[in-house]
Amino acid sequence: MPTTLDRRAFLAAAGATAAAGALSREALAAPPATRIRLGAPVSVPGGDPDALAEAVGARCCVDIAGSFSTTSWFGPHPDNLSPRFFDAAVENARAILDAVAPTRTTFCYEMMAWSLPDSPDACLRMMKAVDRKAFAVHLDPCNLVHSPERYYRSSDLIRECYAKLGPHVASVHAKDLAWEVEMAVHFREVRIGLGSIDYAVFLAEHARHAPDAPLMLEHLPGEAEYDAARDRVRAVGGTIGLGFE
Repeated sequence: MPTTLDRRAFLAAAGATAAAGALSREALAAPPATRIRLGAPVSVPGGDPDALAEAVGARCCVDIAGSFSTTSWFGPHPDNLSPRFFDAAVENARAILDAVAPTRTTFCYEMMAWSLPDSPDACLRMMKAVDRKAFAVHLDPCNLVHSPERYYRSSDLIRECYAKLGPHVASVHAKDLAWEVEMAVHFREVRIGLGSIDYAVFLAEHARHAPDAPLMLEHLPGEAEYDAARDRVRAVGGTIGLGFE
């Protein structure tokens, strides 16, 4: 289970991962301008995750900003998109960074579909408000796909994310989405290659704007699925001139 980070009353809990080259599942080496890392998240077993990330020299510590939900540590709640949530998330990030004073690692909030930050512009607003050099971006474009329009235009969304956030991206979640057709809109995470996300666009934008940030696979049921997702990333990368080892 992820570490609980209970620094503010509004924060039900937060899953923490340390994303670093040394902790990467596998490094995918290519020419310097197009180098991409592919990794897997590493759960922090206890203590302050940002302090631990700093101690081990991790690239970043990734959290969600939390939730006002009383039934789920990450679940939806109307106030998760409110100014009150924004202000609390900013205060929490400042408190963590000021307490740890990291010099090697960064602290990031993962973007979510139903909680702030929920868009590239929301990330930029939060970075400006936090106003700490060590506050960075963890990019997860699939988490931002919460409507048919974004589903159909996910490539445009990916381009927007990298264009606006590229210099600030410390790590990235790589996954795919499929539309489960029923009476209500339902998108489901699937292994890379089984959904609608255009990984030629994803990898090209990553290589162009954030080549040193690790790509991390997540939410797959077993090692074979992770291997298949990795192989798909390699195959698509090869079609656009990205070489991997």
